[in-house]
Amino acid sequence: MSDVINLRRERKRRKSVEDAKVADANRRLHGRTKGQKLAENMEKQRVVSLLDGRKLSSGPAGDGSGKP
Repeated sequence: MSDVINLRRERKRRKSVEDAKVADANRRLHGRTKGQKLAENMEKQRVVSLLDGRKLSSGPAGDGSGKP
């Protein structure tokens, strides 16, 4: 004779196991480590600050027309 089990609990347990498998697959496909995210953000900030320093002003002195 087999053991009596609570079907509601068994359903929840199986769903939990399946969800864990899906989550693990998603982490493998889409996940990045905290260090990778930090490095990417630092590189973006470096590029933005580099580009901001090289922008020309759009005022009368920086319109590029060559007129005083």
